[in-house]
Amino acid sequence: MHLSIVDNKLTTRYLVIFGVLGGIMFLSKVMMIGFPNIHLLGLFIATFTLTYRVQALIPLYVYILLSGIFYGFSIWWVPHLYIWLPLWGAFMLFGKLTLHTKIKVPLVMAICALHGFAFGLMYAPFQAFVLGFNLEMTIAWIIAGIPFDIIHGVSNLASGVLVVPLANLLVKLNSTQGV
Repeated sequence: MHLSIVDNKLTTRYLVIFGVLGGIMFLSKVMMIGFPNIHLLGLFIATFTLTYRVQALIPLYVYILLSGIFYGFSIWWVPHLYIWLPLWGAFMLFGKLTLHTKIKVPLVMAICALHGFAFGLMYAPFQAFVLGFNLEMTIAWIIAGIPFDIIHGVSNLASGVLVVPLANLLVKLNSTQGV
């Protein structure tokens, strides 16, 4: 399913594409700012990883950098350097599987949802370290965030249905030389 970048070299074309994709990720987050924990980032990370494999980290970190520039490089920003990597890694592994579309789409949706449900849990170690939480405080922080993680997971589940068709579309668009 994924696109092979010639000789693993990043051409100017791909650098521009990755910059634009990172910008699209950022703009999608800004446009959905009024809906807490509902965004398309999981969809984009999954789609870009299935399409561009390792190079999908470029638009991801463009997004993270733009978020820091726009919202400020504050304490909330640091976990974003690692919190998306498990989702990227899951789709790096998933991209190696040969599955029928009837299995592929629900599995993609489940992976995206799992990341959303676990978001607060992945954020907690950094939060605990920086704020000096003990174990009880960390557990309380995680429990308090469960409703938001449920919203996050359900929205990732819903948007996950678009990952496979969008990845297939990106591969087709990138295989044309006229772009």
